[in-house]
Amino acid sequence: DVCSSDLDKNKLTEGSDFMKIKVDQNLCIGCGLCCGICNEVFRMNEHEKAEAYQPANDDNQSALQDAIDSCPVSAIAWED
Repeated sequence: DVCSSDLDKNKLTEGSDFMKIKVDQNLCIGCGLCCGICNEVFRMNEHEKAEAYQPANDDNQSALQDAIDSCPVSAIAWED
């Protein structure tokens, strides 16, 4: 079954090739710091809040952790 094998291959769990990150829109103050740290994952949306538009990968994981640690309102987290 093509669908289930695609899902298995693209599981977004720690230790896989891709992990998701989320920005809590209620906490985000739109400072843009995360975009400056890792613009290949974060961008500002139409509400002038940060959003993660790409999943994390092995190449940007360190920058993403820096963005999480640098967020002044702790609005960024790894998705469970």
